Amino acid sequence: MDRSSSATVPSSTAEVPLYSLPVNSIFSLISGDKSYSWLYTTIAIVVSLLVLEQVVYRFKKRHLPGSPWTIPLIGKFADSMSPTIEGYKRQWNSGDLSALSVFNIFIVMASSNEYSRKILNSPTFAEPCLVHSAKKVLRSDNWVFLTGKDHVDYRRGLNALFTRKALGIYFGIQESICRKHLTNWLAKAAETGEAQAIMMPARFMNMETSIRVFCGNHIPEHAAIEINDKYWAITQALELVNFPFAFPGTKIWKAVQARKVAFRWLELAAHNSKIAMANGAEPECMLDEWVKTISDPAYKGRKEFSDLEMAMVLFSFLFASQDAMSSGLIYGFQHLADHPEVLAKVREEQDRIRQGNYERPLTLEMLDEMVYLQAVVKESMRVKPPVVMVPYKATRAFPISENYTVPANSMIIPSFFNSLHDPTVYSEPEKFEPERWLDPNGAPNANPKNYLVFGSGPHRCIGLEYANMNIAIVLATAAATMNFEHVITPESNEVDVIATLFPKDGCLLKMSPRNHA
Repeated sequence: MDRSSSATVPSSTAEVPLYSLPVNSIFSLISGDKSYSWLYTTIAIVVSLLVLEQVVYRFKKRHLPGSPWTIPLIGKFADSMSPTIEGYKRQWNSGDLSALSVFNIFIVMASSNEYSRKILNSPTFAEPCLVHSAKKVLRSDNWVFLTGKDHVDYRRGLNALFTRKALGIYFGIQESICRKHLTNWLAKAAETGEAQAIMMPARFMNMETSIRVFCGNHIPEHAAIEINDKYWAITQALELVNFPFAFPGTKIWKAVQARKVAFRWLELAAHNSKIAMANGAEPECMLDEWVKTISDPAYKGRKEFSDLEMAMVLFSFLFASQDAMSSGLIYGFQHLADHPEVLAKVREEQDRIRQGNYERPLTLEMLDEMVYLQAVVKESMRVKPPVVMVPYKATRAFPISENYTVPANSMIIPSFFNSLHDPTVYSEPEKFEPERWLDPNGAPNANPKNYLVFGSGPHRCIGLEYANMNIAIVLATAAATMNFEHVITPESNEVDVIATLFPKDGCLLKMSPRNHA
C-alpha cells in the first residue's frame, strides 16, 4: 500500500495550528505571566550582576597573580575566617604584587620591600585604613586616620610624649608593674606546679602597664581592670577580615561597646590630669607630660586638646601597645627559652650590669648598657614580627609600577614579613641570631630599610622606643630573677593570626625563681 499520501510531518517539526493555541497562552505572549516575568527578570538581574562582578574583578586584576575568578559575593572570605601565616606566604610568594577579593573589596597584596615601602611612603596615593572595621571601632575621627599636613601637624604635637625625658618618667612605672606581674606568675607556678600559658597574662601585664604609663592614677583601679577585661573584644574585631556590619552580637558591635567603656574612663583621666597640672603637680604619666608640655609658653605647637581628643589618642596608643607589644614579648620569652646559649649571654650581661643586686630598680642608663639584650629584642621581632602587614586604602589611582595601577578605593596591603626575612640581608633568615646586630657594618645594620617591624614613612610607629623599652625591661627582669622552660606542644610552632601573631598554645612556660648562689 502506498503510504506516502498518509505520511505525516513529525510532531516535533509540525506547525501548530493557530486555532489549537489556548486563549491564555496568546495572552501570556502579549502581556506575560506576571509571576514568571518577575522570576525571569530577577534571575536575569542576579546573573548579570554576578557576571559584572567577575568582569570588574578581572579588569582590576589584569595580569597580577591571583585567582582567575572570584567566588561570587564573598570572594576569599572563607579563607580569611581562619587565616594562617602559611596562607599569607603563599599569597606573597605568588608575586611582588598579587590580587584577591573579599566581599567585593578588591585587594592588592605587596610582598617585596620595594613595593611595601612605596605604599608606606606615598601619602598622596594611599592612606592607612588598618582593617575594614577599624573606623567603626577606633572612630573615624581618630587622629590615626588623618593624612597629609593634618597628620604631620598632629603627630608633631605628640612627639614630645616619647622624648628621652618622657621615657624616663615611664620607665619606673613599667618596671614596677613588670615585677608585680612576674611575682604573680611565679606564685601561680608554685601553686599549680604546672606550665602556664603566658599569652593572656602577658596581655594583662601590658595593658596595666600602658594604662598606668598613659593615665597614671587618674583613673581608678576598677576602671583599669574593666578596660583590661573588655579589650579582647577589640582585638578580635580588628582581624584583617570580619563581618562588616556592627549588628548586635557581632564582633564589631562588641568592640564598639568596649571602646565606649574605655573612652569614658580615658576622658575622665584627661580631665583629672588637666586639673592636677593646673594645680602645680609634677608629671607622673604620659597625660601629665602632655598637658604640661602644651601649657608651656615656649611651646609652639597646638595647645588645645579636648578630653575626647586626648582619649582618642590614648586609645590608639593602647591598641598599638597592647597586641603588638604582647606578641613581641611572648615570642621574646619563647626565643630565650628555646636558645639557652642566648639566655646565658643575656644573664651574664644582667649579672654584670646589676652587680648582683637584683632588687635594685633598673634605670634608663642601665638599659642603655644592655647592648646584647637590645639585639635579642630586635632579632626576636625580626624573626616573629608582631605585625606582618598594615592595610592601606588607595585614595586615588595609584601607579605603583610601570605596568600596573592600583584602582582607586582598593585596599592595598604592604607586607613586612618578606622584608624581614630577605636572605640577601639576613643570612639564614629563619634562624634566631642576635649576634647579627652586633656588627655595625654587617648587612642587617647596613640595610635599615628592610627592618619594617615598626613600618616606614609618615605613619611609622610613634611609640617604637616605648615598645622596645617595655619588652627589654620585662625580658631583662625575667632573665635575672626567673628560670623558665618552654614546654613544646603540637601547636608550639603554629601561629594564631588575630590582629597580631601569637603562638596557638599561648607559649607554655614552666617557671621558678632563679637561684643566684
